[in-house]
Amino acid sequence: MITVHHLETSRSQRVLWLLEELGVPYELKIYQRDKATKLAPPALKKIHPLGKSPVITDGDEVIAESGAIVEYLVETYGAQAGGDLAHLQPARGTPAYRQCRFWMHYAEGSLMNWLVMKLVFMTIPTQPMPFFVKPIAKALCGKVQDKVIDPNVNTALEFMEQHLGQNTWFAGEHLSMADFQMSFAVEAALSRASKAASCPNLQAYKRRMEARPAYQRGIAKGGPVVMGA
Repeated sequence: MITVHHLETSRSQRVLWLLEELGVPYELKIYQRDKATKLAPPALKKIHPLGKSPVITDGDEVIAESGAIVEYLVETYGAQAGGDLAHLQPARGTPAYRQCRFWMHYAEGSLMNWLVMKLVFMTIPTQPMPFFVKPIAKALCGKVQDKVIDPNVNTALEFMEQHLGQNTWFAGEHLSMADFQMSFAVEAALSRASKAASCPNLQAYKRRMEARPAYQRGIAKGGPVVMGA
């Protein structure tokens, strides 16, 4: 049986959503973040040397990295999927296939880098520090966000907004692997970006995602998606 080693408020929530869609039985082991550092606990290193989440075990297989996990689950358990799950892995050579591959890589290769930086620079001024340092830290973090991080996040929002104005899901008209990989990034972008309210297509996409019963079951089991912004 598959075991999902799930860190609270983390990327591994998208793995739960996919497993719920596929109807594959799994065991869920939940790990709590360190209260001070918000990082994963050392216990995850017993599962995989990187000590990160998501990671799954399936028999003797130990698979880390969300993109690799999504691909493994679809390749291993998705062949019999029907209905609106029939296109989880679009046919090679099709436009949907190329879109799916692009968004699978874009989620972690480009988008999440800026969203993680956004969270870090939002969080730094809230940390304990000498009173005379706090105004400096706040000003510096604000400038980095204004000059570097926010322009890149806003470009990403505009890019996704335009794409979702022409497509129901990220690879086209059908749910695909790309939607599971992009789901956490969408949640994080809409919770952290100042221009999120001006992205109706992205907001509508989030509502479509959240309306799926399998997504709701995943949330019920794994908890909230995004760590506080």
